[in-house]
Amino acid sequence: MRGSSLAEPAAGPAAGLRTEYPFVLPRGLVDDRGRVHREGTMRLATARDEITPQGDPRVRQNPAFLTVLLLARTVTRIGGVQAVDVDVIEHLFASDLAFLQDLYRRINQQGHTGAEVACPGCGGRFAVDLAGG
Repeated sequence: MRGSSLAEPAAGPAAGLRTEYPFVLPRGLVDDRGRVHREGTMRLATARDEITPQGDPRVRQNPAFLTVLLLARTVTRIGGVQAVDVDVIEHLFASDLAFLQDLYRRINQQGHTGAEVACPGCGGRFAVDLAGG
């Protein structure tokens, strides 16, 4: 069962439920040809996404590896890289990994990528989309 398109909601019971979130990485994934890929998409995690990695021996040896597995399951695209897997996630810069961890937490626990911030100059408050773009 695949999530809805970003342009139009899925048909059926989940119509109107946003299941995919675009993002722009702070630094970007550098591929074998030296190209930098920054724009991507992350989908909402399912129960299976959260449960299955718990039994992985790499997670038992190093609990921090859980993040890599969760992101490999939920990041659906980074630039021209359509097959995002563990190897792709492991090759991200640390700042991009931290960005995706925060995005994962925001969309799966809070249900959005927005945040209210204050201007340091005037103190005015406004909303921003932390997914970038």
